Amino acid sequence: MANIKQLDPGASPLHYFGSELRRLRREAGLTLDQLGERLYCTGSLIGQIETADRNPTKDFIERADRALDANGSLLRLWPLVSRSRLPRSHRQVAEVQAAATQIYAYEPQLVHGLLQTEAYARAVLGVLDHDDLDTRLEAWMARQHVLTRDQPPLFWVVLNEAVLHHEVGGPEVMREQLTHLLSYVGTRRVQIQVLPFSTGAMAGLHGEFQLLSYVDQPSIVYGGGCGAQPTANTEEFAEHSLRYDLLRAAALSIEDSARLIARVLEERYDPCPRTDDPLA
Repeated sequence: MANIKQLDPGASPLHYFGSELRRLRREAGLTLDQLGERLYCTGSLIGQIETADRNPTKDFIERADRALDANGSLLRLWPLVSRSRLPRSHRQVAEVQAAATQIYAYEPQLVHGLLQTEAYARAVLGVLDHDDLDTRLEAWMARQHVLTRDQPPLFWVVLNEAVLHHEVGGPEVMREQLTHLLSYVGTRRVQIQVLPFSTGAMAGLHGEFQLLSYVDQPSIVYGGGCGAQPTANTEEFAEHSLRYDLLRAAALSIEDSARLIARVLEERYDPCPRTDDPLA
């Protein structure tokens, strides 16, 4: 009973999820072991999740939601729970992206996290740390829910051409990743431009950054020389907005960017080259 008294639903997303899981389990009249039988896991594991000592996976949440007839109330907590499983630095990025209505990003080295395939993301995260990679990868990919939610943000990204040539994970991973980028051609809420090598010195030399806008709170800038913390400083935001305008002006058009991505895909990574126009 000590753990039950210590659990504070407001302490973290994991504590809130645990309290909801316990509430629904009790309303169903089930013990930990009885629910464990329905979910094909131990009652001890469920107890650890209820007390926020273990992170639930998406599969666990889906099964618990069905077993407890929660009508999606547990599953709707997954985006919140998944962000809490990220490293602190990545968690902050996920949190500021989650409520944004507009996201404008510049990426000089890697495909933006919201557009990464699972294999590409695995290769990126695996370089940093192999510990608990599957758990971190699942949480990392869950960030992309922001693009498929009801009323998703406008997401506009400028990629340096180097991103297309930087072979992350090998040719097969890059082939899948560039194909994934091309799948956004013609979509309204995701726009991709490429800044070609021929641009030379440009406004993105300070590194990656994002501009995020919201309905009822100040716009913020993240990265780009502002340090590790997002800032709502109006002068910083204005400076980075100007930088971003210059980057977009120097980048290829949306259509020509898609053609460049397709050309790099064909010439560098595709064993069966095609000649069709990605915009056709």
